[in-house]
Formats: sequence, C-alpha cells, structure tokens
Amino acid sequence: MASTVEVVRQLRRQQTDAERNLWFKLRNYRLGGLKFRRQMALNGFVVDFCCPIAKLIVELDGGQHLEQREQDARRTKNLEDSGYFVLRFWNNEVLRNIDGVLEEILNSANQQTFEPPHPTPLPSGEREPARASR
Repeated sequence: MASTVEVVRQLRRQQTDAERNLWFKLRNYRLGGLKFRRQMALNGFVVDFCCPIAKLIVELDGGQHLEQREQDARRTKNLEDSGYFVLRFWNNEVLRNIDGVLEEILNSANQQTFEPPHPTPLPSGEREPARASR
C-alpha cells in the first residue's frame, strides 16, 4: 500500500486539465492574497485544494463522482465536522467558467471566520499580551 506522501506526489503529477488550470490561478497567493495548497492530506483524505487559514477546501469532480455521491457526502461531512467548508465544482465548470469559479471561491473564503496571522513574528522569548476577558 502506498504511503500518503506517495499518493499526494502521484496525484500532483497526474492532475486533470481542470486541476492544472485552477492551480495556476490559486498558487502563489494569486487569489485574494490567500495561500492555497494542492493535494493536501487531511483526516485520512487527500483534498484537491485547501486554504488552511480560511478553513476552505475546494474539490473538483469528474464524471466518476456521479457514481460515488454517498462516499463524497461522507467525506464532505467528515471534513466539515473538522471545521472546514467544502466547495465542489465539476471539472467542466472550471474549464468553461474559471472566473465564476474563482469568484465563488474568494467569496466563500471571505465569509469564513479566520484570524489573520500576526504580521511579524515576535522576537524570541516575547509573548503577545493576553486579551482582556469580557
């Protein structure tokens, strides 16, 4: 049985056209300054794209997903139970309407609640002041 790392590497080498096109638009903070990862291992699954800070997962589905709807629903529930929001698009949707897909991804990312990282790391030994409790 292949390790998760080997599976991830294989999936990255064998991207569909839709995955390749979307990755080009998401990589290097190109969409709204958000960091996306591709083929990321999470909860025993490998998700197509993930923006960890926004807790957003983007899955691209080909025709085989018509036969595995129950499996996809269980997978989505598992990921949502871990606090992620899962967006699914058909491959042909990405290929024919990439701008609409990107707009929906960005809108969903902006709706997710997340705290941006500290702008600069604190010097060694220093801590952020505790927040006042209300």
